[in-house]
Amino acid sequence: MELEERVESAWRVREANFAPRVAFDYPLSTATISLTGPHCALHCAHCGGVYLRSMMPIWKAQVEGATSCLISGGCDPSGKVPVTRGLAKIKTLRSGRVMNWHVGLIEREEAEAIAPYVDVISFDFVGDDETIQEVYGLERRVEDYVKTYHLLRGYFSLIPHITVGLKGGEIVGEYRALEILEGLGVEGLILIVFTPTSGTRYAEREPPELRGVIDLIAEARLRFPTVPLYLGCMRPRGEYRHLLDPWALRAGVNGIVSPASGAVLLAEELGLEIVRREECCAVGWIREERYG
Repeated sequence: MELEERVESAWRVREANFAPRVAFDYPLSTATISLTGPHCALHCAHCGGVYLRSMMPIWKAQVEGATSCLISGGCDPSGKVPVTRGLAKIKTLRSGRVMNWHVGLIEREEAEAIAPYVDVISFDFVGDDETIQEVYGLERRVEDYVKTYHLLRGYFSLIPHITVGLKGGEIVGEYRALEILEGLGVEGLILIVFTPTSGTRYAEREPPELRGVIDLIAEARLRFPTVPLYLGCMRPRGEYRHLLDPWALRAGVNGIVSPASGAVLLAEELGLEIVRREECCAVGWIREERYG
């Protein structure tokens, strides 16, 4: 099927299953906190700890005015974020705030320890063994991600993230990830896009080919006809974003973080009610799930 036809099919699925509204998320009221400061043992090919530098270290975190927190951090050599680090400080930040956690491949003991402070888990899901080893440097397999996914769903509301083009801009295991998640079951899904970043091993790579990203978004909508689908914050800026965002809307996403102006204009043309939210999209998703 031609891409335009797949996108049109995805749009019809969205129309049939969702109200004519779209969420545009501008995460100004979500404080981003790293449990490890700028440090990560993995030095992943796509990140290299660069993104941790823009987050507040837990030991310096000041969240006045924030209505939610993203709790993240670097991983240890096994792929876990040390989630029990700083729990005393997390407790002081908890009151009245929704908390979204990135946890990595944690185990039951850690999940139970953080349970009182979690509203939603954002879980990066990978569908290709070689990508796990090349990008993260981990001797882990897809089955380890499936195991952790099962564990986390037993404790928390969980919204998986798939990075399109994670393997240096190549689309490799993303369709398999969708297939696996279809079998596991999902409540919501966030797609983000590999972005070449200065200071990382993938700095000189190119973002994934745009048509491939659009096709994957359409595939996600067709596979998950009733599941909220979001285009998340991590994706290339500039012309790439201005081209991608309107196509993502046509392919059936329910929300876009910091949308390009063309997507906003298209939403108006399509007659969609625009809902502006000021937190990260996973927080917006869990608020909607709880309160409608």
